[in-house]
Amino acid sequence: MSTTTTSHTPEFEGPGRSGRLIQNEATTEIPVHLLFRDEPSPVPVPLKPAVVGRRRGTGEQPRLRGPAPVRNRAAPRADPELVERPARVLPGAAGVLAGVCGAAGCAAASWWAGVLPRAALEALRLPAYAGTGLGPAQWAACAGAGAVGLFGLAGLTRGRTGRALVVGLFGRYRGTVRRTGLMWVNPLLLRRRVDVRLRHWRSEPMPAVDGGGVALRVVVLAVWRVRDTARAVLGVDDHETYLRECVEAALARVPVETPDAAARAADAAGEALTRLVAADAAPVGLEVYSVQPVRVEYAPEVAAAMHRRKVAALDARNRASMLTSVVDSVEDTVTRLTVRGLVDLDDYERKALVKDLTVAFCVGRAEPGH
Repeated sequence: MSTTTTSHTPEFEGPGRSGRLIQNEATTEIPVHLLFRDEPSPVPVPLKPAVVGRRRGTGEQPRLRGPAPVRNRAAPRADPELVERPARVLPGAAGVLAGVCGAAGCAAASWWAGVLPRAALEALRLPAYAGTGLGPAQWAACAGAGAVGLFGLAGLTRGRTGRALVVGLFGRYRGTVRRTGLMWVNPLLLRRRVDVRLRHWRSEPMPAVDGGGVALRVVVLAVWRVRDTARAVLGVDDHETYLRECVEAALARVPVETPDAAARAADAAGEALTRLVAADAAPVGLEVYSVQPVRVEYAPEVAAAMHRRKVAALDARNRASMLTSVVDSVEDTVTRLTVRGLVDLDDYERKALVKDLTVAFCVGRAEPGH
């Protein structure tokens, strides 16, 4: 039996048998008839070169894998009619004027009834008037003037920068006030103050998992603000609690990398968290800018085991590094001695010298202080 191989069309020749050879850039030539003896005319199968994570001692770095892409789920729908709109307000001077008019009307009704004190008459420089007393007309005039004054003064409020007022009447949304300074708002409206400034929230340690399913504890920093005050106040019971629960739900779907992972993988996890939380919080009027893990640590139940694992991996890396250094030193020493002609060694003597040098270098590196 003889085998003839060419560079272009490898074939196997033998008595009564002819077969092709498998050839690939990552494999060697293998006679197909040795693998499939019952196949009269085997067909070449293309093979893809296999890549391992890392081969020890070759310097090849493992390929970093980011977290698996998270599929977007259906976001909750908001009420299309519940949208922020400006409320009707008046300048604060209108309320002040109504209060002054009401006080003046009460004073005039009292003077008409003749019950205004003498000191008030002297202060207002009014002539003394002996009225007929507090009759129905005087009482009606005094009550009307007092109601106008109270209505004007009760509606005075102050608008602050970074704050908004959500007003409603009898359970119906009437608008949002974002003006600043002194203004007059209908005192019959129910007012709720909302903080519309840019805010951040730092969570307590929350449960999470990494790509391998190891339990973690993660502290998250969320940067957000209220964009639609009507939906934030009326569309949900408490928008701050809703945001916290959205962050916790996103952590249950996105694998967070361990503390010793690459920065690129951590950024990918932060981007996925931001995308999910922003999609869940948008229907309630919240605008989320960033959700980033700021502290990642192992859960208490697995912290001790992971610490031992990291120590063992570090020790293995140190041993591999030391062994590589020792082998390089021995190789360099033997090569120099041979090339310079200082020694003439046969195979047995070379093996003995390599063994002695390896032991000497290993013992020297293992001693403390070296």
